[in-house]
Amino acid sequence: MNTIECMKTRRSIRKFKPDPVNHATLESVIEAASYSPSWKNTQITRYTAIEDSSVLDKIVTDYTPDFNAKIIKQAPMLIAVTFKKGRCGFERDGSYSTKKEDRWQMFDVGAACQTFCLAAHDAGLGTVIMGIWDEDGITDLLQIPEDQELAALIAIGHPDIDPDTPKRKSVSDLLTYL
Repeated sequence: MNTIECMKTRRSIRKFKPDPVNHATLESVIEAASYSPSWKNTQITRYTAIEDSSVLDKIVTDYTPDFNAKIIKQAPMLIAVTFKKGRCGFERDGSYSTKKEDRWQMFDVGAACQTFCLAAHDAGLGTVIMGIWDEDGITDLLQIPEDQELAALIAIGHPDIDPDTPKRKSVSDLLTYL
């Protein structure tokens, strides 16, 4: 699949087959995602693959709203995406490099999440990025190190649906020339 086709056909998948995600496939997706751009090549994004049903059940019952819990409950794997704090958007002395302050961290993680999802789609897997959950609870449950912050959860697996293409805005709505 070429790049443009991959971008145009990737969808957020909210229903998965029960088949497990092959570890070698996941590792190739992570390797591809490692090529995402990042502030001064800091490469702050980290991934935790959660397959343990007891951990997934705890996330579903205690830390996510119903609409996300429904997705996670039937996904064979959940990826917790974290980032190394204090490295992206900062100078060596710890001061902010721009007025965006520490928001560059989330920008870089977002780029990495999109690259992850495109690589997964190219490998035949479906994904959906989720951002509404109990951050403190999941951080404690997964024992995320203090120097990292939880940024997103990505359900991943073999798609059990083929969603229609959502309506897209026109180029004239999106682009301004000066």
